Amino acid sequence: MGRAFEYRRAAKEKRWDKMSKLFPKLGKAITMAAKEGGSDPDMNATLRTAIKNAKGQNMPKDNIEAAIKRATSKDAEAYSEMNYEGKGPHGVLVFVECATDNPTRTVANVKSYFNKAGGSVVANGSLEFMFNRKSVFEFDALDEVDLEELELELIDAGLEEIEESEGKIYVYGEYTAFGSLSAGLEAMNIDVTKSNLQRIPTSPVEFTEEQLIDIEKMLDKIEDDDDIQQVFTNIA
Repeated sequence: MGRAFEYRRAAKEKRWDKMSKLFPKLGKAITMAAKEGGSDPDMNATLRTAIKNAKGQNMPKDNIEAAIKRATSKDAEAYSEMNYEGKGPHGVLVFVECATDNPTRTVANVKSYFNKAGGSVVANGSLEFMFNRKSVFEFDALDEVDLEELELELIDAGLEEIEESEGKIYVYGEYTAFGSLSAGLEAMNIDVTKSNLQRIPTSPVEFTEEQLIDIEKMLDKIEDDDDIQQVFTNIA
């Protein structure tokens, strides 16, 4: 059938493989939010955000509804949120956020990913000062969105910075301002496509292409784990 067909098939398979790993993580975030704050998105800002993020990744409506229902099931799993910090190949710093129903399994897996890559897990808190935790919101840069007006409207909600890049607008604020910034964007009818709490490195480091290959191999292993929700590094 030719190379073009093979390429398209390979690209499609890679996309579906990525979604098959991403959707369970998004579903877990929805379930946890619904279990903690109730299953009504209108009354639960965390759940509302989790649903928006899932929709932004094209997660089907049925999957989203199933994730909410799991939170109210008598057999619903109890998830624990855990963080791990480590140093990987070539000294890269890595912060791993997890949500797991089996902490023993998760810590063993995380340690093995670092160890096999020649790195190691370090004591919690060791890398805390190397990352700033920020609220981050992403949405499309449209003609009707005036950045100066947006800045004025959000400054009292905890806005720190706004930037535009490749057709997207990014809003940054302290992690404690997540709720107020989310409410402010909603009040302005901004259709946020993605929002979360991120750990941004205070001193990003440049790595060579060869070093990045080693680092990415380890990061791929970590991110493929269903217990891992987010991974942050000090890569520039």
